[in-house]
Amino acid sequence: LTSVARTALGTKIGAIEKENLAQAVTDAVLCVRPQDANELVDLHMIEVMHMKHRLGTDTRCIKGLVLDHGARNDDMPRRLENCYILTCNVSLEYERSELTAGFYYTSPEQKAKMAEAERKVTDDKVKQVIALKREVCTKENGKTFVVVNQKGIDPIALEMLAKEGIFAVRRAKKRNMERLALAAGGEAVNSFENLGPEALGEAGLVHEVTLGEEKYTFIEHVKHARSVTMLIRGANDHTIAQLKDATRDGLRAVKYALEQRAVVPGAGAFEVALHDHLMKYSDSGITGKQKLGVRAYAEALLVIPKTLAENSGHDVQQSIIEVQEAFRKCTPGTYAGLDLETGAACDPAARGILDNLNVKKSLCETAGVIAAQLLLVDEIMKAARRGM
Repeated sequence: LTSVARTALGTKIGAIEKENLAQAVTDAVLCVRPQDANELVDLHMIEVMHMKHRLGTDTRCIKGLVLDHGARNDDMPRRLENCYILTCNVSLEYERSELTAGFYYTSPEQKAKMAEAERKVTDDKVKQVIALKREVCTKENGKTFVVVNQKGIDPIALEMLAKEGIFAVRRAKKRNMERLALAAGGEAVNSFENLGPEALGEAGLVHEVTLGEEKYTFIEHVKHARSVTMLIRGANDHTIAQLKDATRDGLRAVKYALEQRAVVPGAGAFEVALHDHLMKYSDSGITGKQKLGVRAYAEALLVIPKTLAENSGHDVQQSIIEVQEAFRKCTPGTYAGLDLETGAACDPAARGILDNLNVKKSLCETAGVIAAQLLLVDEIMKAARRGM
């Protein structure tokens, strides 16, 4: 799988970044792979985050989650270990009543009681969280507590949580809430009724990182991660965009290799082998225009290894002849491809140069269809330039 990822990334990024990123994308896909081999891999369970920080070689797969914001209270701890995580979608801020009813009071005391009663609704919810924290976090087990809420948490509630040493994140994205439950365990609750320890997830480390004005919350060291984060790092926007594009290609390459349980040799070996097969097929009794069509298709396939040789700075004709001669000498089950460094023939499977099966199938199927569509075009209309 790493070889498949390495081949897919080789045309996108440099050799140093390729080795690191190939292992990272392979680990990410293996983490989210379903237990049933017949099920498809859901790449939406892999969050792709970027930080303009360090070098591209520092890109890694985090078995957990990275949130693009941090705690909103300065008194909250910035690093916690052995954490229980409460994932919730409950408003912990004062909200005005949506009803159009009117409330009247005749004295300042009644106004104070009314304000206290309105505040009590939110405070009771916060106290439920604090009570759960005191229940599960003791001095003996050394556990800490983290709250990740999809809705808001007002300053008073944040202050109450901070006094208890609770790290709280508010207004998390919905997709991150789903991924967090898969990464850390537990379940996302929509109400604090019957709130108990069974709703909590666990993580070995939760910490906050600040880069300039941006804050990031890392939830790491989870036991059975079914959702992970690809953290892209780079010194500038161009590097980050390049690594993001390569990461998407690498993730899909590993996904397809797992789902299809088959790969084909790369380095132009597939095209050379198919060219040889079609040329023999054209000589086996096909006559007329069909023979010309098969030969034309076979010659067109050699465009790929020829392009590889040309882009690598080698003599195109000499390289193709060497690869074709090496293929004819291969034993059944082995193939010959192009070594981009020397321009000579090599065994791509032994070098770990592998391509996805579905990519080659798509190439063969669409090439003929596109050629036929182009031949059916009678005229081409071009739009005139503006101002003419």
